[in-house]
Amino acid sequence: MKLIGAVLILLAGTLIGFQQAARFSERPKQLKQLAHVLQRLETEIGYGHTPLPEALERTADAASEPLASMLRSAASGVLKAEGLSFQESWGEAIKAHWGETSMKSNEQAVILRLGSTLGISDKEDQMKHLRLALLQLKAEEDAARDDQGRYEKMWKSLGVLFAVLIVILMV
Repeated sequence: MKLIGAVLILLAGTLIGFQQAARFSERPKQLKQLAHVLQRLETEIGYGHTPLPEALERTADAASEPLASMLRSAASGVLKAEGLSFQESWGEAIKAHWGETSMKSNEQAVILRLGSTLGISDKEDQMKHLRLALLQLKAEEDAARDDQGRYEKMWKSLGVLFAVLIVILMV
């Protein structure tokens, strides 16, 4: 019975460590996807002359989850009968779906700031703000890659070692 308990504890500790490591691995990927989404949105606005809700829908079609849901939610908030402003719809969509991502509050602040400028100015100004957000996200992506290299392996090892410690204390 003790052997089964020890194996289960080892398995649980290992899984917890690998789950935490996966979050560090996923963050740079999602930041890169978010940058691609913003570049596509910039293209839709700047060169396609697409209205913002439609540009968000088109961009969402090319994006992967959870970013696609976030964009669709922002677009639908503007198009609903209540008629939220774009900034309100964008903020609600970001806050509602942010927990599904591996990204941190720094990235959320960049995206929320971007939402406060989109839809209220001319095309050139919107493109300028999109490029600025892209630069900020690139810096966050570099930091996320550093964190991944520093902490991913540590969490894998820590999960196993913590489980081994618990097993030793049990025996």
